[in-house]
Amino acid sequence: MENFSFQIIKKDRKSSARLGEINTPHGRIHTPAFVSVGTQATVKSLSPDELKDLGAEIILANTYHLLLRPGDKIIKYLGGLHKFMNWNGPIMTDSGGFQVFSLGLALIHGVGKIANIFPEEANFKPPTKNKDKFTKIDNDGVTFKSHLDGRTHRLTPEKSIEIQENLGADIIFAFDECTSPLSSKNYTGLAMKRTHNWATRCLKAKKRKDQALFGIVQGGEYGDLREESAKFINSLPFFGFGIGGSLGKSKKDMHQILEWTVPLLDEKKPRHLLGIGEPEDLFNGIERGIDLFDCVIPTRIARNRTVFTKKGRFSLVKSEFIKDKNPIEKGCQCYACRNFSRAYLNHLFKAEEILAHRLATIHNLYFIMNLMKQIRESIRGNRFLKFKNEFLRRYKKSGI
Repeated sequence: MENFSFQIIKKDRKSSARLGEINTPHGRIHTPAFVSVGTQATVKSLSPDELKDLGAEIILANTYHLLLRPGDKIIKYLGGLHKFMNWNGPIMTDSGGFQVFSLGLALIHGVGKIANIFPEEANFKPPTKNKDKFTKIDNDGVTFKSHLDGRTHRLTPEKSIEIQENLGADIIFAFDECTSPLSSKNYTGLAMKRTHNWATRCLKAKKRKDQALFGIVQGGEYGDLREESAKFINSLPFFGFGIGGSLGKSKKDMHQILEWTVPLLDEKKPRHLLGIGEPEDLFNGIERGIDLFDCVIPTRIARNRTVFTKKGRFSLVKSEFIKDKNPIEKGCQCYACRNFSRAYLNHLFKAEEILAHRLATIHNLYFIMNLMKQIRESIRGNRFLKFKNEFLRRYKKSGI
């Protein structure tokens, strides 16, 4: 791999948190880092320059969605993702494995990666209705129907790598099978073995030297499977690791899974917790040795009228904000808070103006990026756990 490296700069004395840097052909990523999700080669409603101003260093694009539209070959013809979306920083693409889950077992079981509401903590309830699925999995790969037009497509480890090489991201992921919290141990074990086989095929298929490949640890909520998977993936020559699949039925399960998995992974390589991004999850993942996170939560809840603050998150369309002259959060230096009031955001959302989505997204991503910056500073200053406890003491999901 050309121009790739990962170095640990500082380790926290009282936890597994660590400060690091990933160097790529398109720039440096300071870890721990949050990866902004740009599913369709765009972080919804924001320009690349705005993302840079918010402190974003890396973006994740979605292999499945870009395969369907506009097509990986078209993006390759247009110069790859960096030129296509005019982003000159590092880019990451997932393998399409999560879409195999979200269009398959997630629909049948009515669940997410954690219990039946993701990524929220929730009391587990079995689903009452099954739904049709769009995917069919076999040992060679996955056949799926496009959610856009119903056309049939085929993804194999080799095809996933080919697509990701056409897209041209700096960091790519091995094709895997993401299982459901409702999957039996027997099925989870079979899916894990399939993921291991696919991992070796991905390594063989990879041709480009200017891309770094991450392997993905599976095994669901089962300790022995997680440990087996971590040992196997760790034995292969991946640049880094993703921790994926079902993360159990609660956040406590997720923490236990990390405690089983992370110690078995080479500490000299970066670790990415896939699809996780709530503020408390960032702290708990970093405490257990995670370096990278990605999640749609900051942008998704922004479009649903909700914003993060240090005291928790709240909806901007509450009637109490109709005449509120205050910014979203006092002291916040994001563009939205420096220029607009809660009353104005309340009005924009009720009037269904696009600017409402943009301003809430700017605030939420600034909040997360600034939180990650503060976390990195706390690790550097040997006060990570103190900062974590102080932050979470104030932060409540129910809002202010």
